[in-house]
Amino acid sequence: MARREAPQATWHRAAPAPVVLVSGPEKLLASRAVERVTAVMRKSGDIEVSRLDASAYARGGLAGATSPSLFAEPGLVVVESLEAMNDDFLQDALAYVARPDPECVVVLLHGGGVRGKKLLDTLRKGGAPEYTCPAIKKDAELVDFATGEFERAKRPAPARAVRALVDAIGEDVAEIAAACAQLVSDVEGTIDEAAVAKYYGTRVNATGFAVADAAIAGRTADAIALVRHALSTGTDPVPLVAALAMKLRTLIKVGAARGRGVSLKELGIQPWQEDRARRDLRRWDADTLALAVQAVARADAEIKGASRAPGFALERAVRTVAELAA
Repeated sequence: MARREAPQATWHRAAPAPVVLVSGPEKLLASRAVERVTAVMRKSGDIEVSRLDASAYARGGLAGATSPSLFAEPGLVVVESLEAMNDDFLQDALAYVARPDPECVVVLLHGGGVRGKKLLDTLRKGGAPEYTCPAIKKDAELVDFATGEFERAKRPAPARAVRALVDAIGEDVAEIAAACAQLVSDVEGTIDEAAVAKYYGTRVNATGFAVADAAIAGRTADAIALVRHALSTGTDPVPLVAALAMKLRTLIKVGAARGRGVSLKELGIQPWQEDRARRDLRRWDADTLALAVQAVARADAEIKGASRAPGFALERAVRTVAELAA
């Protein structure tokens, strides 16, 4: 008798199994599903984690990754880019899922499309658990996602504050996640509307990132003019320096990933962020990035109370960053 298909569940219910399918286009949610599986496994002790790329797969790689560990640690194998899998992976995966190793957990990430349909059908008909990561585009979905981020961090955030944050950030899920993380890190107690407004409110998103873009591109005059205009119209300097810090963090992530086998999906960076960062990195190296981070960190501390002239501290940091990039 054919096995009954396992029901689908959303990413936040992901749990270990011999073979786990994580499907859908939202890469950030897929990475969260992997984090959940990893966290559950680590509750029982150390695990050995391996990663494979199905689009650049070499025959025998899956068998090698799922072989018993020399130290008898449970194995977790994460296979990315199934939507672009090559034929070698398809053949090896079909053979493996027919008789998976019960001591190992294999998580397969499929971003959507028809490639690998035979494998997906086999998994679903065989009862492998599937966790979906649908695209988050609708306004209500974005609000639900932000609410979930605060709940995951066990921090109270009223609905009006979450609404204000989504209005300020826009539709980019990765940016919303980064903003939630920053608020959790920087704000004590309840994350209310005042906290959101301080960091991201009233045209701050557009203004802050316009300043950051100009500074990181080495356009000193434009960056300073934008800063002075923002301050003259009453914009709080805190979110302006936060936007600059966020841009620098993205540059560092992309720079660190190059040539080191670090997955940008794992770092939660969207393709457009990667493309922009790669262009911007032509002006930067490790030394200048380090100096820029130091300048922004100093300004952040001064703006939050260490200086009586927060506007001057912000302008100095922006000028320093822009001159480093020039």
